[in-house]
Amino acid sequence: MKRKKIIKKLKLTQDDFTAVKDSVAQAENNTSGEIAVAIIGESSDYSFHELFAALIFGAIVFSLLLPFHHSIGNLLDRFFWEVPEWVHAAIYGTTGFFATALFFAFANIPIIDRLVIPRRVRTHAVYTRALRHFVESGVYATRERTGILIFISLMEHEVRILADNGISEKIDQSTWNTLANTIALGVREGKTASVLVEGIGECGRILAEYFPAQEENKNELADGLILLESGI
Repeated sequence: MKRKKIIKKLKLTQDDFTAVKDSVAQAENNTSGEIAVAIIGESSDYSFHELFAALIFGAIVFSLLLPFHHSIGNLLDRFFWEVPEWVHAAIYGTTGFFATALFFAFANIPIIDRLVIPRRVRTHAVYTRALRHFVESGVYATRERTGILIFISLMEHEVRILADNGISEKIDQSTWNTLANTIALGVREGKTASVLVEGIGECGRILAEYFPAQEENKNELADGLILLESGI
């Protein structure tokens, strides 16, 4: 999913981007922690699972035609003098092929993806993509290892919050999971910008309790909302 499509889907405005950026900056004023926020359309292309589901669908269509072998034969006899047996096989095979191709063509629709791709596969893909961005964006490389990433994957309807070792040693992951669930609910309700601002504020309050701002509170990560393109 392209960045423009994410913006359109979530109805994000320039004011929303500014609000998120300002909320990160404000939250980081009171803590030595660093907060990063990213949104991606989907965390994987899932092409293998989509093709596998399409093949199963094609096989089902093929098998559903078999009980109607005689009816199809009678229909063909009305139009042709003699119909070789291989024509029947060709009809079944062609129908199964087109059913497979049609299903695969529509498999990129998010609601179909969520139906055919197992939840554990989607969850693992989101975690893997979030971890990749955690590394690539430098969240793992803050001076005191107090970086945290709020990662939203739209197709999967999942939010992940990944905290670096310095944070994990003092704050249990269940705290971040609860916050992630709250953000996910807001995104589903179409309140992405407002729920992010609130979530970032809560994240900042939690971090400030354990990691108060130091005298030299250097900003080590970009404060803005990052939109990631799928498949990159």
